Amino acid sequence: MTHRKFLLPAALLILAAAILLSLCAGRYPLTPADLLSGDEMSWKVLMVLRVPRTIMAVTAGAGLAFAGSVYQLLFRNPLAAPDIIGVSSGASVGASVSILFFGGGLLTNTLLAFTGGLTAVGLALLLARGGDRRNTATFVLAGIAVNALAEAAVMFLKYAADPNQQLAAIDFWTMGSLAGITREKILPTVLCVGFCGGLLFLLQRQITLLALDPDEAALLGVDVDRMRHLVLILATLTVASIVSVTGLISFIGLLAPHIARLLDRRGGSHALALSGVIGAALLLLADCAARTLSSSEIPISILTSFMGAPFLIWLIARRDSVWQ
Repeated sequence: MTHRKFLLPAALLILAAAILLSLCAGRYPLTPADLLSGDEMSWKVLMVLRVPRTIMAVTAGAGLAFAGSVYQLLFRNPLAAPDIIGVSSGASVGASVSILFFGGGLLTNTLLAFTGGLTAVGLALLLARGGDRRNTATFVLAGIAVNALAEAAVMFLKYAADPNQQLAAIDFWTMGSLAGITREKILPTVLCVGFCGGLLFLLQRQITLLALDPDEAALLGVDVDRMRHLVLILATLTVASIVSVTGLISFIGLLAPHIARLLDRRGGSHALALSGVIGAALLLLADCAARTLSSSEIPISILTSFMGAPFLIWLIARRDSVWQ
């Protein structure tokens, strides 16, 4: 397609506009004139609040989109999302345990949510080993089982929580927010997402081959079991490092890969990069809306769900599909 070479530059321009909007929008609006005048408060808001939040939104949006693309290719399932193997629900269990038993501090929330996400994917992989490891449906079913167990654990923890404080904190975490992002929080997430995302990008050819029949992939030189586990772990590390800081963010990992694939049906590394840029722009726009549409900040998963649900309905209703 002749327009294919213009897709990524156009997406990058939209992302740049979204970054500029994110830096300026909020309950304390900023303008170039404020910054050029040297206003101390404006610069403090920009550097302490807006820049870290914008960096996290770009990192989280791109990381979730990368992971969603990988899951959809790996499982040949157009509805696969980063929580397909229970990582998001596992992170919810970890964060809930932190809030309920350790006071919900920043460090314990992050560490236990990260541990919960990794534990969930480890359990899913362990369950899948008991079935047909060559069938991707086995991993999907294992993920559904782990997801159900994790959600049951979260409900039990909510039942045991103090309704005046702990219950509200657990509910707020599960709806996701970028409100508490600081400079101290972004560096570990950026490094983890950058490292894992970079490896996934380099492994794009092998990931595409994993979408084939296992015997065909093996004939083309792919160690199917080892590569599948490596890719799953990298994608899950990406998601776990994000949600352990931001809370749960829904639909970005489903929406961005589909938009990229609708625009560029050839797939490959170009579509993966396009997916990451689209995911970053979508999360930035959702975050801008979260802090400007109401006097109090709206949890971000509410807005991403409003963005993603109509698209999902339209996708289901379509007679044709990019996967056919």
